[in-house]
Amino acid sequence: MNITFIGFGEAGGILAHDLQAQGNAVTVWDRKALAAETLPALQQKAQQSGVRLAASLADALQDAVLVFSTVTASQALNVAQQAAARLQAGQHFLDLNSVAPHTKRAAAEVIHAAGASYIDVAVMAPVPPKRLATPLLIGGAQAAQVQPLLQQLGLHSRLLGGEVGEASAIKMCRSVMIKGLEALTTECLSAARQYGVEQAVLDSLHASFPSLGWNDQLPHYLISRVAEHGQRRAEEMQEVVKTLQDVKVPAAMSAAIVATQQGLIDALNARSLRYQQLTPFVWQQTLDKIYPPQ
Repeated sequence: MNITFIGFGEAGGILAHDLQAQGNAVTVWDRKALAAETLPALQQKAQQSGVRLAASLADALQDAVLVFSTVTASQALNVAQQAAARLQAGQHFLDLNSVAPHTKRAAAEVIHAAGASYIDVAVMAPVPPKRLATPLLIGGAQAAQVQPLLQQLGLHSRLLGGEVGEASAIKMCRSVMIKGLEALTTECLSAARQYGVEQAVLDSLHASFPSLGWNDQLPHYLISRVAEHGQRRAEEMQEVVKTLQDVKVPAAMSAAIVATQQGLIDALNARSLRYQQLTPFVWQQTLDKIYPPQ
């Protein structure tokens, strides 16, 4: 099967690699190919994954049966609009991006106008480590038609109703809690570390919620997700804010999550630190680089 990925980051890279390994013809396109400084790394990644790096978006979309959009939230609608001008009947555009339901409906409108089908896809867990087995919720008028193709490829998709935006609404509302927990942990332990009481705080959290792993890897994992993907998560949470505001629900907590997720990335950037320099990730060491002990 001819498959195209628009966006060749973490999620797109993993899924493209694994689908190619099954014998599918996988093509990728990423706007980093347009910049001379990022093109060589993109070419190397594509070669290592065994996928074809397209020369252009039009080249990437030609003859593709399934088109997966795995870009950042801020680019999701723009990519759908660009792709719509090059899509045709018989092609399926699967929007895996974490954006508000209204954003997905706007994307669906332009894709449908081109004669292609639009599938609203919500990625309900980090793509690593489950990879193709990562749970997906899919919706849209043509979702039932695409579902057998996804299951044939080994993707762990579950069919919702035919309304675009339902899967996205589930994802966005869930993100208030998941990204909020990451942000709260980052803020909580940053302060606790400065006061020298982090162990007592973690002991108390473990006593209250013993099944979560506060005394083990959970703090490292939650803060590492912000350090590695805070920029992308901040963009996603801006879409969450929009999701809430669209139905007149106050978004004070979600707006604060945007600031905390982005804030850690800004603090790392201010010290010229990249996530790759922080691995293996230890939350105490990372926060000490940002907030040197007093």
